[in-house]
Parts: sequence; C-alpha cells; structure tokens
Amino acid sequence: MSEADGTGDGHLIDVELDDTIGRATPDVEHERAVAIFDLIEENVFNPVGAPQGGRFKLKLSLADKRLVFDIRDENDAPLVAHILSLTPFRRVIKDYFLICDSYYEAIRSATPQHIEAIDMGRRGIHNDGSQTLMERLKGKIDVDLDTARRLFTLICVLHWRS
Repeated sequence: MSEADGTGDGHLIDVELDDTIGRATPDVEHERAVAIFDLIEENVFNPVGAPQGGRFKLKLSLADKRLVFDIRDENDAPLVAHILSLTPFRRVIKDYFLICDSYYEAIRSATPQHIEAIDMGRRGIHNDGSQTLMERLKGKIDVDLDTARRLFTLICVLHWRS
C-alpha cells in the first residue's frame, strides 16, 4: 500500500447507510447523499489484510453509540467489520457544527476577511477530526488524508439532525 504514489490502492465503490442510522429531513438526506457521492468519487481505502488494489463496499451502521464499518468485496462478500467509538469525535463534531453555524451567519453580514478567518478555523477543525479518524482507523483501514476528510464529513452529516 503506497499512500505516496497511489499505486496498488484500493477504493470504495459503494457506501450504504444502514437503517440504524435513521432518516432525517430532506435537506439532511441530500447532504448525506452528497457526502457519499464525494467519498465514492475519489478515495483511497485499504482494509488491512484485504487484497491490494481491491474494490470495496462499505455499509455504515450504529450499534451501542458506535459506528460500524461493515466492509465487503465488490461481490458483496463480507471481509471485515470494524467498530469505532464515536466518543473521541463528540467534541470535534460539536465544535465543527458551531463554527459552521458561525460561518453561515457570517456569510449574511460579515466582511470577506471575517468570513475567510472563520472558514480557516472551520477547515482546521475539520482537519483535526480527519486526523482523529485516521488515528482511530490505523491498523484497521488505511486511508489517505483526503479520504479521511470525506469520511469525517460523512460522520458529521450522520449527526446532523436539522
């Protein structure tokens, strides 16, 4: 697996949300669909022990306030499931939503410099969440930073209720 040059990298070809995730408002469902589309469009996803260069399907579900990564091959044969506690993400997700609210409020009335400063903070918090995700997946699933960012976006959208 080579993150540096992209050779031999596997990737996701499908991401599905289990019924345990629950449904949300049409706007939130749209954001979830966009996050999934972006993730599938471009990603590096290598479950440890799976064939290099594989094509994988990911089904996300919730069990006891934990996020379950059910990974399958392209023929839908089960490969591995990993369960991640969402506790390490609670604060960063809360901070991310708060700064996103500030950003959307600033767009209406703030100066371009103020909007840019808030956006830089938003990206920084998003990067922190993405790094946390990479650390939590270490030894289970190898992803590059861009894929971790897209996965973190999806995790945030899963928490977005309205």
